Amino acid sequence: MSLLVASCSTSTGTAPPTETGSARAHAHNDYLHERPLLDALSHGFTSVEADVWSADGDLLVAHDLDEVQPDRNLRSLYLDPLADIVRDNGGVVYPEGPATVTLLVDVKSEADPTYLELEDQLADYREMLTHFGPDGATAGAVTVIVSGNRSGALLDGSTDRLAAYDGRMDDLSGSTPASVIPLISDNWTDHFSWSGLGEMPTEERARLEEVVTEAHDSGRRVRFWATPEREELWEVLMDVGVDMINTDRLADLEAFLLESDPDPARPEIEPWP
Repeated sequence: MSLLVASCSTSTGTAPPTETGSARAHAHNDYLHERPLLDALSHGFTSVEADVWSADGDLLVAHDLDEVQPDRNLRSLYLDPLADIVRDNGGVVYPEGPATVTLLVDVKSEADPTYLELEDQLADYREMLTHFGPDGATAGAVTVIVSGNRSGALLDGSTDRLAAYDGRMDDLSGSTPASVIPLISDNWTDHFSWSGLGEMPTEERARLEEVVTEAHDSGRRVRFWATPEREELWEVLMDVGVDMINTDRLADLEAFLLESDPDPARPEIEPWP
């Protein structure tokens, strides 16, 4: 795999990203970096996470409510720059793939009103977004997935939507289709004790492999948060096929994946029939 790193432009507010992004690279708490979104793209990340609060009639990006600022909102930090990049690159974020980049919106405020505001905002960007519906999904340049406080309205698979749902381990055995829950995310420490030191216990590795296989068989991707930031753990996640490796250390994960990831291809979003 080769990432051709390009410099970022600060004058226009957008960045020409690397030519080929790494499908496994997920920027946890991306908005805490000096340049939200742009730093992640310059390191080849294909998934970024933004915590949002519904406040003052907008979706403001911050970890805690007392940290929100009116000019740091979902549109200005993520949706508008992504729309500019997609336009400039002929309909994609990365000119040489992957075909879609994930915007994980972690809802911190009340679920239903926040989702309604998100739905209203996403309508202005529908041409670049993945569309989800009762018969599957049509992949766009950007795939929005809602995490955190998730609205029950989002679980209604009978309607067409511009966002999907970030499931938990329990959802692997449920009947909700991948067009509603295309991603399974969970807290690493709730399921595994291994921190990356020494060998991973055999039974834990077997359980991890089982989770990944079950998710992939149903057309879903897998992500864990609260994973220790150790290359030994990243190596195991990569080996068993975990789709998104969570990190705050952009340059370190980029370097690791450049050297270690033999096959960045991930399962594609199922197209409409």
